[in-house]
Amino acid sequence: MQWYRMDLHLHTPASSDYAEPNVGYLDILQKAESKGLDIIAFTDHNTVAGYGRMLDEIDELELLERLSRLRAHERKRLDEYRRLLKRILVLPGFELTATLGFHILAVFDPKTSLRELEHILLHLNVPADRLDEGSTEVGATTDVLTAYRILDAAGALVIAAHANSAHGVALQGFDFGGQTKVAYTQDIHLHALEVTDLEGGRRRSTANFYNGSKPQYPRRMHCIQGSDAHRLTRDPADKNKLGVGDRVTEVLLPEPSFQALREVFLGVDFARTRPYRPTQAPYDFVREAQAQGESIVQSFHERATRRGGRLHAVICDIVAFANTNGGTIYIGLSSNPNVPPVGVKNPEEVISLIKTEVQRKITPELDVRLDVVESQGVKVVRVSVPKGKDIPYAVDGTLIYLRQESETSIAVRDEIVNLVRAQIDEAQKAQEKAADVVGETLPESVGAATPAEPVAGEGPAFRIEPPRTGVEILAADERKGVTYYTMKDLRNKSVVRDVTRSSARRLWRYAIIEREQTAPTDDKITWRGDVGLWKTYKWEGKQRYNFAQRDLDGQIHIYYGVTEDGIHGEWKQFLDDGE
Repeated sequence: MQWYRMDLHLHTPASSDYAEPNVGYLDILQKAESKGLDIIAFTDHNTVAGYGRMLDEIDELELLERLSRLRAHERKRLDEYRRLLKRILVLPGFELTATLGFHILAVFDPKTSLRELEHILLHLNVPADRLDEGSTEVGATTDVLTAYRILDAAGALVIAAHANSAHGVALQGFDFGGQTKVAYTQDIHLHALEVTDLEGGRRRSTANFYNGSKPQYPRRMHCIQGSDAHRLTRDPADKNKLGVGDRVTEVLLPEPSFQALREVFLGVDFARTRPYRPTQAPYDFVREAQAQGESIVQSFHERATRRGGRLHAVICDIVAFANTNGGTIYIGLSSNPNVPPVGVKNPEEVISLIKTEVQRKITPELDVRLDVVESQGVKVVRVSVPKGKDIPYAVDGTLIYLRQESETSIAVRDEIVNLVRAQIDEAQKAQEKAADVVGETLPESVGAATPAEPVAGEGPAFRIEPPRTGVEILAADERKGVTYYTMKDLRNKSVVRDVTRSSARRLWRYAIIEREQTAPTDDKITWRGDVGLWKTYKWEGKQRYNFAQRDLDGQIHIYYGVTEDGIHGEWKQFLDDGE
């Protein structure tokens, strides 16, 4: 396994908007080599003409060679093509315009014939008369989800192009309906997001948003560097007009092949791609994870020894992640980013110990991946846990754990019931989808801004949806001197009854204590219409909010421990108040 550099979004002279004159396909390959690239993809708009014309040029030179008619300069050109194509894997592909003008990259195995690729484009409704010319003016020809499905079925790597910028499905501030945006970025047939802020270092970067911790976006997405190079070299007058290899992604592969590349993007190892840093130390995924801290999808343990119950704590985390949304466990460092990792002295022994304990203690059988990664000069054991396919999982046959934000806890009765119900519902939905794979299109209304409407269902109705993280106390009932509370988890909407102050997990206990000791009065809440902010505080390094909301009957609801992950829509107006 080694790191290879790739740029999967290069336009060629076949594109009508290519900005530099007298640039040929050999020039692009030579530029790619000078940038140290190992894998590139030609992804012209609505066409594979660029890739095809390069092959045609090579075929013509080889025909002249067989006829012994090659001139000296042609011999030199053919030899250079052969040398570069041994050095660089060139993949065919195209960039498609779908519903609402969103762009999708499709990258294919080089064994795929041009006829097959053109047939796929025609199937995606690209007009035949525009196909050969590769016109960038072809409008939306297919809805986004249908395009994903067709391209995936054809064996492509399906990537949302420049997802967080113009014509991207994850563009911030573009209101095209919440559920639509979820579908466009979480669909099973989409393999990666191409983003322009992978190296930005911002807490609210696209990669951090799609790290699996958001309630509505539970599927973690692979993210690659956004290049969209329409030029050979960067435009000196506009730094955003990138050239070949100006924004590169590294990928860890056993060999530079399309099959190996697709395996990475269909897998759940998110440390096998990273932004390439030509003048800095390599991107440190462990350090980045530590900076984000404990969450619903990651945890940290300095040791995994039997002594002190540390190994048992790791096993409990594995089960909790499998029962919730999957996640990653790092062994050899704490969650405090200010504390350097201690590392693991004998990582292979630790891996063997955890594997044995997983097989011995967890039922049903769960397949987890363990490997060794390096961070700040030490070795760290990483445990990658998928979301389980046979939920619920248990330790020692009886102890069922769940992950709630940054805490692993034993599931109570109502949570176990909810787990089983959710598993049954998911299986039924999968059967229905398998039985109806045709006509997967969105209604005509998709794309329009969704007006605020009452959110109805079981319980009260609201003008806007409550926050998506934190908890709400729905009811309190005193029996024989003990108060029993009914709690609602705002992330998954599950309701748990008969919670006492002594039996409550940390966030629940905090909410109960707040209610018992400092219940807010109306004048203590900063109201903005029917939503309000009661207080802010920091816990485990994260800013948290206690919010209030009036339902349509005028009753006030208090939400405790809301994190930024759960803040949406009008709730965002309070973010600056708490920072």
